[in-house]
Amino acid sequence: MAERLGLTVQAASHSFRQLARRGLVEVRDGRYRPTVEGVAWLHESLRRLVDDVRGRVDRLHVIRSTRAVALADLRAGTTVSLEVEDGVLSARPAASGPSRGRVTRAARAGSLVEVEDLEGITPLEVAPVRVRTLSEPDLADPELSRRLAREVSGTKGFVGAQGLEAFHSLSRATQRPVARFGVAAASLEAARLGVPSLVVVRDRDLPQLLAAFAVANPPPLEVRPLASTRGSYPGRRRRRGR
Repeated sequence: MAERLGLTVQAASHSFRQLARRGLVEVRDGRYRPTVEGVAWLHESLRRLVDDVRGRVDRLHVIRSTRAVALADLRAGTTVSLEVEDGVLSARPAASGPSRGRVTRAARAGSLVEVEDLEGITPLEVAPVRVRTLSEPDLADPELSRRLAREVSGTKGFVGAQGLEAFHSLSRATQRPVARFGVAAASLEAARLGVPSLVVVRDRDLPQLLAAFAVANPPPLEVRPLASTRGSYPGRRRRRGR
């Protein structure tokens, strides 16, 4: 089930435990099964979803113009191709592409440019969120900064830490800006804009972090303990087929 939903086993298990605490599922014959209240809740949730989608479709309008960051000097009337780079909608001179438009006013490279007569759809691939957990022994490890620095060095995109210990440890290990507030929401937004994320969290705070990803169509989540000095993951189990 975790594989089909694009979640880790830990995230799926955490979700089921939450449902059980709410009385929506129970364990029977070694399996989680919905209760009567759970079935009723599911039907009501689906009804609200249908109503929400129908309302959004009714309000849907076609976007014919937008703003983007110019990747080159652009003259008025130039046909541009729109794409998302590092989470930013950008425009470059091109007569073809999945999403195109026409520049209304001349603009310098790096400035905002008005684009109208839009056609097509800008492709956007959801990026993964990597979560690395810290244990109590990790916080006492003199090699912790080096281990975190190695993890960050191979990371592009958003970097954040949830909790004081994780933020303090990560801030000492890198010169890159480390987000501390709204980490889960920020990494969700970054993932939807195609920007990968690295989030460091204490193992005891992991359930709280994962709860924020219990949304429709969550991004791919990879949850692992921070690698040891030699680069291995304590207690890591390989999944079959890899």
